[in-house]
Amino acid sequence: MFQKLYDRVIRWSKHPHALKFLFALSFAESSFFPVPPDVMLAPMALAQPSKAFRFALWTTVASVAGGVFGYGIGYFLFDSIEPWLKTSHYWDAYRQATAWFDEWGFWAVFVAGFSPIPYKVFTIAAGALNMALMPFVLASLIGRGGRFFLVALLLAAGGEKLEAKLREYMDRLGWALVAIVVVGGLIYRFMR
Repeated sequence: MFQKLYDRVIRWSKHPHALKFLFALSFAESSFFPVPPDVMLAPMALAQPSKAFRFALWTTVASVAGGVFGYGIGYFLFDSIEPWLKTSHYWDAYRQATAWFDEWGFWAVFVAGFSPIPYKVFTIAAGALNMALMPFVLASLIGRGGRFFLVALLLAAGGEKLEAKLREYMDRLGWALVAIVVVGGLIYRFMR
């Protein structure tokens, strides 16, 4: 089951419009969409290792542009979205982001850009807290670029050998991930 899904994702990553989809996903994820661009960047870099750095560059550019859009949302529209944000699961992350901005500023954006922390929360918070735009863009470029180029480098370096090994173990990896999610969900449910 997971091998078929893996094969389909690899085929999609070679689609003539895949780069456009990657660009759109990267832009949207930085300001409002919940799916990270790594889910497209990784198979694209794996399927076409010679273009991996090009994909990482476009992912970075789109992500930073989306981050600036998220900054604009925070700067111009925060009062309008705050009631929704308070009822969403992002509210605690937003409060954490504002605390980090108070303490670390530039470095908070850098860490959010590089890590799996929801970057969109930090882009909106940066605008809402009136962070200077140029340091925000610079931290975003370094953090997001570092993350996406690292993903591209690792997958391109593995190339065809990595792709073949992943395909071979995809069913086991897929079911292991399902088991982890189920166990994690049960633990979370019983810990509440």
